[in-house]
Amino acid sequence: MPVDQSASRRQLLRFLLESPLLYGAAAALGSLDVLAQERAAQDDAVLSGALKWTELIKSPDEALNVWDFEPVMRNAVPVGHYAYMAQGSDDFGTIAANRRGFDRIQLRPRRLVDTTKVDLSVEIFGQRYASPIFLCPVGALQMFHPEGEVAVARAAKAKNALQALSTVANFSVEDVAAARGAPGWFQLYATDNWDATLGMIKRAERAGCTALALTVDIPARNLEPSARFGNRAADPRCQGCHAAGGSPWRLRHMFDGVDMTNTQMGSAFLTWDYVNKLKGATSMKVLVKGVVTADDAKLAVEHGADGVIVSNHGGRSDESLRGTIEALPEVVAAVRGRVPVIVDSGFRRGTDVFKALALGADLVGVGRPYLWGLGAFGQPGVEKVLDILNRELRIVMQQMGATSIAAISRASLLEK
Repeated sequence: MPVDQSASRRQLLRFLLESPLLYGAAAALGSLDVLAQERAAQDDAVLSGALKWTELIKSPDEALNVWDFEPVMRNAVPVGHYAYMAQGSDDFGTIAANRRGFDRIQLRPRRLVDTTKVDLSVEIFGQRYASPIFLCPVGALQMFHPEGEVAVARAAKAKNALQALSTVANFSVEDVAAARGAPGWFQLYATDNWDATLGMIKRAERAGCTALALTVDIPARNLEPSARFGNRAADPRCQGCHAAGGSPWRLRHMFDGVDMTNTQMGSAFLTWDYVNKLKGATSMKVLVKGVVTADDAKLAVEHGADGVIVSNHGGRSDESLRGTIEALPEVVAAVRGRVPVIVDSGFRRGTDVFKALALGADLVGVGRPYLWGLGAFGQPGVEKVLDILNRELRIVMQQMGATSIAAISRASLLEK
């Protein structure tokens, strides 16, 4: 029996809107207004009059901001896939907190500085990129476009952006490396089968990955939208990804040849000794992803981590009600410049990126925005998302009198 996607989509949006965290989170996850997406702390007046926009863009070039892609993607993908993308832990409070955190930081523009030439390029681990904005690891991207991670890799190549590949990608690390044409990073969901995990590590290494990001922020979590709206068997468009009775691992190539029947994936069984173990097992740089406190940042460095990633999985790991931009300063202070500090979760504007860089971040990752671009228009959509964010970052750098990433400092900020 055919699935009524429009009815299911309306149910999902109503579910998100009626979250117990309706205050603030409604704009974060449910509004049909393009400019309302994830604007949890905005005054309603901002969305009135000339700023209200409800038409769907028809090409990437029509987009003025990253939110322009979201409703196009929403209408293009199955409702269960949209739910997977939009969901957060419990009542979506951490998703809202990720956005609200930026509103607590004001900017201090400078005048009469020659900013006719602004250099956004950065170097990390011996690789130079056009911008500090990188593409976060996100699983199963064929849910949003048939070319999935390969389309993202081609966009990353076109814009000289760093791409981090998820363990649970639909395309193989070899296919993605070939499409990117340059070294990428691999995000690791460890398993309790060391031989299986080591096999993935060595495979990523052989494919040319230069860094390994161990995800440590999901010992357990509560995600409800997928459970309510992810009825894969009823939707014929999902059959290619979820064959009846089949395991989703079969389409996630890092597990090729691995019997996952009795193998657990996650972080509940991990300890800090695992970081030491990874360091001894690979020539890749080892980063710890999911660090949000000074305590854990210190431990990461003590156990040999080559970098830390301040992340709450885009509000999907826990209901801490604390944004990563709020956690970033204490992590930077604890690391004391010994290793790079990277941050993601909730970044939607060039001003957001600038604030993180001014607080001491070396790179800033985006996830949902490029999914919106991918689901809406494929590779060109991802490219345009990067173009928009880089354009916005360049603008705010000019406003702050910073002509390079190295010139950005905390002096540009006023924290409430």
